[in-house]
Formats: sequence, C-alpha cells, structure tokens
Amino acid sequence: MPTRLNSRLGMSALSGICRAAKSSSTNKAALMELKSINVNHVKNTFARFGHGGTGRRFSTNFGHLSQQDNLLPKRYLGQPTSFTHPHLLKTDELTPGITLQEYLSRRTRIMSAVGSSFNATSSNHAVVVLAADKKYMTDGIPYPFRQSTNFLYLTGFQEPDSALILETVPGKALPEHKATLFVQQRDPEKELWDGPRAGTEGALQFLGIHESKPIGELNETLHCLAKKDELTVWYDIFKPCNRKLHEEVYTHLIQPCRTRGHSINTLENTLDLQRVIKSPAEGKLMKASASIAAKSIQEVIKLSHPGVNESILFAKLDHSCRVQGAEFLAYPPVIAGGNRANTLHYISNNQVVLDNELVLMDAGCEFHGYASDITRTWPINGHFTQPQAEVYQAILDIQKQCIEMCKVGRTLDQVYYYMLVGLGRRLQQMGIVQSGHEEWQLCKIAKQYCPHHVGHYLGMDTHDTGCVSRNSPLQPGMVVTIEPGLYIPETDTNAPAKFRGIGIRIEDDVLITSAGSQVLSQECPKEISDIEELMKR
Repeated sequence: MPTRLNSRLGMSALSGICRAAKSSSTNKAALMELKSINVNHVKNTFARFGHGGTGRRFSTNFGHLSQQDNLLPKRYLGQPTSFTHPHLLKTDELTPGITLQEYLSRRTRIMSAVGSSFNATSSNHAVVVLAADKKYMTDGIPYPFRQSTNFLYLTGFQEPDSALILETVPGKALPEHKATLFVQQRDPEKELWDGPRAGTEGALQFLGIHESKPIGELNETLHCLAKKDELTVWYDIFKPCNRKLHEEVYTHLIQPCRTRGHSINTLENTLDLQRVIKSPAEGKLMKASASIAAKSIQEVIKLSHPGVNESILFAKLDHSCRVQGAEFLAYPPVIAGGNRANTLHYISNNQVVLDNELVLMDAGCEFHGYASDITRTWPINGHFTQPQAEVYQAILDIQKQCIEMCKVGRTLDQVYYYMLVGLGRRLQQMGIVQSGHEEWQLCKIAKQYCPHHVGHYLGMDTHDTGCVSRNSPLQPGMVVTIEPGLYIPETDTNAPAKFRGIGIRIEDDVLITSAGSQVLSQECPKEISDIEELMKR
C-alpha cells in the first residue's frame, strides 16, 4: 500500500538503538537477573509500593515463565490460550508463534533503551502504554476490535481499556523493572454480552507480568507515580489510542509531573526503533501472512473475467484469506479496474471491470498480529495488450532491481532514488517523456507518474514504525515493501493515446537478511507469462 513521503529519524539514532536491541549478552544477562530475583525481596518491594488488597494480584514466579501451561486458568480468557486453543498455541506461547519469554524480553529491552537514552534525566523511569478502546458504528454495535499494536507488542493482551506501566524497582538498575497491568474486572452481566474477560487473576496467570490491578485503580497509581522524585515519564501524549484513559493519564500523571519539573518523553520513537527489527519468530509470522495473501490473490486472479464487479473480487480475497487462517484483511484493499487504478487509494471497489482493462489489487491480511501488503496488476481477460505489457514489463524490471538493492547498509531512500531514475528512463524509452533530460530532471518527471515512495516498513501495522526514517540503514530483521508503479491518467494528453488510462503497481514484501533480501510474497506470480498462464486455469 503506497505511503506518503516522510522521514523523521536519522541513521545515527537507529544504529545506536539497533546495537542495544541486538546485544544478546545484555538481553540474556537481564533475563537471568530477572529470574534470579529473591522472592522475599520482591514481596518486600511490592509491600513498600503499597500493593495488595482486594482485586490486586502479584506474582513472584519469575523463574518458570516457560511452564505457562501449569499456570493457566482452566477457562476461556477472552483470547486463545494453549488450554482453550491447543491447535493454535504451544504451551510456552502467549500468542500464536510468540512465546511468553519473548514478551518479557521485549519489555526488558524497552526498559534498557529508555534508561540509556540521552533524554533520560533520572534513574527513575515509568513507561505508560494504553490499550485501544472499542469503537462503535452506532449505539451498542461495535466495530471489530483491533488492539493498539504498541500495547499488543509489549503484552500480548487483546482486551480493550487496559493499561501497562513499566517502572524501575528501587535499589535495582535497569533493565530490571516491575510490570503492572490494569485490566477490566470480571463482570457476569457484561461478559454475557461481550464475552469472557481475563480479570486480574487471569491476566496475572496468563501474561507473565508482575502484578495486575483493576483498571479503576489506574488513577491512584498514576497519582503515586507523579509524587516520585526525579522521575522520567515515557508516554505517547500526542497519539492517544484511548481517549478516556488518556485523559486519566494526562490529569493524574502528565500535568502533576510537569508541575514538579519531571521529564516527559514520547515513547513512540524508542519503541519503533525496537519494533522495526523483527525477531525470528516475527519473521515466520510475517512470512505466513504474506503466503496467505499471495495465495489468496492467486485465487482472485483465476476468478477474474470481463464484466466482473470489483466487489466480487473483494469478496473472494476476503474469503480466501480467512479460510487460510487470517483474522482480518490488513487494510481496506484497492481493487481498481481500468483508469480507477490511477487513484492510489481507491477503495470503493464497486465498479464493473470491462474487457481489455487491467485490474490493480493492493491487498494484505493480518495473521496473528502481523500484516502483509502485496500489489498485483493483471488483465481482466487474461491477455496483456502490447501497451499494457510494455508499461508492466518496465515496472517489473525496475522492481526486481530495487529488491536486489535491498541489502544491509542501504536505505529505502537510496532505493527510491534508483527507482525514480529507472522509471524516468523507461518513460523516455516508451515515448511518454521526451529525451534529453538530466538525471535530476528525470527524477522530477518520474514523481509525476509515481507520486509515492518505493516502499515502507512492514510489521504489526501495514505502514509500520513510522518514526523510523527511510534514510536509516537497512538492518537484518527489517521487513520492507518494494512497490514501484506508473499511473497514466486518461486525461494525460502528453502521453501517447495507447498508454492513457493505464495504472500499474507491483509490490512485494521483503525481509532483510545478512545474506541479502528474501521475498516473503514470492508465491504470488508477477511475470507476464505466469499471470497469463494462471488465468487459463
């Protein structure tokens, strides 16, 4: 899915955080230290914080996080567990494919990063991350719930209206920390309508956190945090995902901390720099997501015929993704026939595709929290015309070259510049643009026919980790899209008539490895001969 041009964080910031995030010795030492905490010391620490009482739960079981199955409540918690969904989760997994230990490691690494940040002004830190709230289309009728990805990344918890606080432990150095999750309490009447909740006890036993509290106690905890001396708060104040809880954080933590002169930093930059590097487990999930989307687009291509409505192709895509295990489509797909492909985010998907027209499909799915994003363009009648094939092959050649450029140390901005120069030269060869232009002029002209970037980062969100600059060096574990395109509107009188109305984009999902690039969406055909052969079936 094309994204607008934007760069916010530079190379130096990324390289420093990547080194910290990838320091296996630091991470292992931190995990071992957490596991070796003396149980009595932890109990005493919690007592000093004033924890305990009705509805509050805390755990001292740091040393047996992998034996999650022994701790699980024998009931449905509102999301799959290895007890209720053994076909989806192994006993040591918190969410499908991601272990409880990996979630602990994520929280440990984020605390290590905030402690070493140049924005850190004290040794006391508090990280606050909110869950999303429910959105309603009308009274009592909710939209399908999608969790805030930052909250999901750190907790694995799928319930709305929850909050996570990570805070330093007195007398202990970072990355050691205490994780407290605030959740909705059990409520038989509401659970009758909306389904089971984990509650404080279920959350504690399931999620591997240190303490769980009712969400109603969030204000009191925030108020106590604000009274601490020399506190550094990390919270995304400018991008609230939950309006009600944001107001509580702002009133009871942010404003008092400002009054006391405490440092308040946004978390998004630091967390994006961690999230942009995918773990091996995340890479497997992203490959599976891309495979589902690739196979589904194949099915849509085979279904295509002149006179089909874009809505039918939409339905086939959605059905095929879900049958293969995807929970959602990752975003409203673009299914654009003919000249409608020149509207980059066309999502009406309600027109008839006529004979001799191309159809552009930009689509992906969300599989266990990870998105795919693929674009293919094909002739609705199964055969490219000569002008269509000429434009298509030009884009395909450049896309392959751009993928080949995706190596460690290169940047997406460098690949983007290469794309623009290549597109400009092919526009000259096709007679759409006059010859004789210098390279910088070709780039400027190419932007008129391809107004979006060559790609973006991909992960839990389709346009993932937006704080990471596309001028940052590519690192092993990053996943990017590569999606050159050319869009020649019907009204473009400068282009030869045979090319007018053609809009083509080709997009793949690419994993950066130390050995080069790996195309995760390779199961989706893109050679002209392969597409035409597929449509004969």
